[in-house]
Amino acid sequence: MTTANASESGTFLLGGEIPIHRLGYGAMRITGPGVWGAPADRNECLATLRRIPELGINFIDTADSYGPAISEPMLKEALHPYPKDLFIATKGGQIRTGPNIWIPLGNPDYLLQQVKMSLRWLGLEQITLWQLHRIDHKVPLDEQFGAIKSMIDDGFIRFAGLSEVTIEEIEAAQKIFPVASVQNQYSAGYRNADPIIDYCEAHHIAFIPWFPLSGGKLAGPKSPLAQIAARHGAAPTQVAIAWLLKRSPVILPIPGTSKRAHLEENVAAAGIQLSDEEFEALSAAAQQGH
Repeated sequence: MTTANASESGTFLLGGEIPIHRLGYGAMRITGPGVWGAPADRNECLATLRRIPELGINFIDTADSYGPAISEPMLKEALHPYPKDLFIATKGGQIRTGPNIWIPLGNPDYLLQQVKMSLRWLGLEQITLWQLHRIDHKVPLDEQFGAIKSMIDDGFIRFAGLSEVTIEEIEAAQKIFPVASVQNQYSAGYRNADPIIDYCEAHHIAFIPWFPLSGGKLAGPKSPLAQIAARHGAAPTQVAIAWLLKRSPVILPIPGTSKRAHLEENVAAAGIQLSDEEFEALSAAAQQGH
């Protein structure tokens, strides 16, 4: 059994208040194909979830739309009553009509309904971090952000964040409620969010990269990623996680899996220390498309 522990990834103060280990877990993969319906091996998924706190992970990210209504209830089944230091983030603001179909819906009444459903599905009295899954550009921003502020004011959620947003949208939201997190696609091989990470670091906002292990051409067998992994006796995915942890102290990687062995492999990445030269080599290779 692995002795790796997510605490080796370091600590971030979520909302400036809650200490969480930077290496977390994303609970999207405990669903069926296309993030739709139940998983193929439900028992293995539940066992994987129960392994999470044993490995020092105390931050889990999910969404009401994962399934939909599959991921959140499974977290409750596996882990409730939750350990005192385990914090769950969830998201709302999308509707699902089939596999791989995601439709933003930012109507304030819908957002409030989904927050209340998430509270029930997760078995919580308050959600630590709730994130707007996508901005709905058919609904005025102030209405969506105002609904989030009301959820904070009414105590349904403690902190709030945004997903797939620009710096301008973050700043617009900041005028209405404190933005505690931003969740955009980002990895060593997909660097579009670099300016947003720099913004988040300057403003002490958590940056949660989704699809954190996408490597593109970096994933090739002769790539710099593979070479560095071999040097460390590690899997390329572990080095990709280590790169994210070194990129910025506000980055909270949340690699997801439905299997215990893969979860343990991901957590072991917290113990990999990349040199500055290795970090720069991966960064340069990604920018050059190698």
